[in-house]
Amino acid sequence: MYIAMNRFKVEPGLGKDFEQLWIAREVHLHKEPGFVSFHLLRGPEREDHLLYSSHTVWRSFADFEAWTKSESFRKSHSSAGTTKKLYLGHPEFEGFEAIQEVRADGSKSVFAAAAE
Repeated sequence: MYIAMNRFKVEPGLGKDFEQLWIAREVHLHKEPGFVSFHLLRGPEREDHLLYSSHTVWRSFADFEAWTKSESFRKSHSSAGTTKKLYLGHPEFEGFEAIQEVRADGSKSVFAAAAE
């Protein structure tokens, strides 16, 4: 499993505009091989920004990487330059390979060997 996240520092007072932009946008992810889920997360409010994160879960890094080279990716990000007035700087990307999952029923999965 691979988790891709982008952090956005949104200008104070523009959180609702930022959320509406995401909620109203055309979605293509569900059509992509290996896509599992997407979440838009609202974080803490600071003096100079409100923190948000977009969070996608993929079956594998290879599936995520294939999506980043797809027409679907280009369509999804075609208006990215027009939203800069809502947030400070560029989004900060973070990618994570899952090591372990613990589910509500107590069962566990190990996805990759732990770092030595």
